[in-house]
Amino acid sequence: MIKTEHLSKNFRNFTAVNDVNIEVKPGEIYGFLGPNGAGKTTTIRMLIGLLKPSAGKIFINGYDLVKNPISAKSMVGFIPDRPYIYEKLTGREFLNFIGGIYGMHPSEIEQKAPGWLEFFDLKNWADELAESYSHGMKQRLVFASALLHEPKAIIVDEPMVGLDPKGAKLLKDAFRELAHKQGRTIFMSTHTLEVAEEVCDRIGIISQGKLIAEGGMDELRGQAKSQGANLEDIFLKLTGGKEARELIQNLRG
Repeated sequence: MIKTEHLSKNFRNFTAVNDVNIEVKPGEIYGFLGPNGAGKTTTIRMLIGLLKPSAGKIFINGYDLVKNPISAKSMVGFIPDRPYIYEKLTGREFLNFIGGIYGMHPSEIEQKAPGWLEFFDLKNWADELAESYSHGMKQRLVFASALLHEPKAIIVDEPMVGLDPKGAKLLKDAFRELAHKQGRTIFMSTHTLEVAEEVCDRIGIISQGKLIAEGGMDELRGQAKSQGANLEDIFLKLTGGKEARELIQNLRG
């Protein structure tokens, strides 16, 4: 569903992403982890078509993102880490606007929007201006808008930022429903290792632009040679964070 082949991105003399090969299948939740500056955001920007790769290819549901950008992008729902909302629109109006961008018929939007508003606990706020929403409510509205056109692939950047526990649980439940029951593909970049370990079927770890490890938890433990370790231990070992962890422990006494 989401596939990269030898994906690279250079900025003058700096290589942000270096020969990355990823394949995420239908029905799979894939976690994408890495330290700051590792290449996560650059990779995501290429996956959604905001940046053109320096080398390599990206396929979304079989469509080459460079050769068939409209067909590829129509398959994707993107949830950014800092969503932008037209705050003078109501929640319902915002969904109508986003549905129109994706070419949905007004009757189809009218049919599907109430269900997503209810799922994300926004039903009672549907006709209130988005400027009156809390940060978490705005985030949930963006989730609803990204899922409205029923994309086959969902790309999410830091999904839990600003969400309260209820919102976080709603989102995790939505991910499991969409992937494991409806067969959709979810590509999720996050710094929240506990969420990645809890939700993701497979995890890729990127460091200095290269994919250095990939697999389920047992596979990652094998690659890190750390049997029984949790994801935090694996992540720190593979990305060279052991010294930082020891420093934190020392500071804590």
